[in-house]
Amino acid sequence: MDQQNQDGKEKRTLLWVQGDAFQGWTCSRCGWKSPLPTLLSDPEAKNAYDRLAEGKFRQHVCQDYQKSTPSAESGVYTARLRKLVGQGFKPKDAVEILLLEVELESRGNQDVVQRARSEGEDFLRRVRQGLL
Repeated sequence: MDQQNQDGKEKRTLLWVQGDAFQGWTCSRCGWKSPLPTLLSDPEAKNAYDRLAEGKFRQHVCQDYQKSTPSAESGVYTARLRKLVGQGFKPKDAVEILLLEVELESRGNQDVVQRARSEGEDFLRRVRQGLL
């Protein structure tokens, strides 16, 4: 069961997203993002970035950001699946790996996991039909 705030809404979580178009921290309930600065490679700098993003995440107000919708997020998981398949994984194995990663990244947020599962199933369907 998803955790809820005092107002009855699902508790928001800080999510790590890594794709072709975006890499950084996002909010599980709205469109808030904290992109990873390009060329950031020093481990201490990455830790500082993570702490800064967490502080900004805690301070942001979800109503100030456009809500995330499945259609807006569509393709994020497909890009990750394509990358895994490109690295030599079978499509079915790539979906299983993706689901495990998403569950860890989202800290078990079932809405996020379900979106990833749905996109993974659609990916497998398109592979079977020869569309990908």
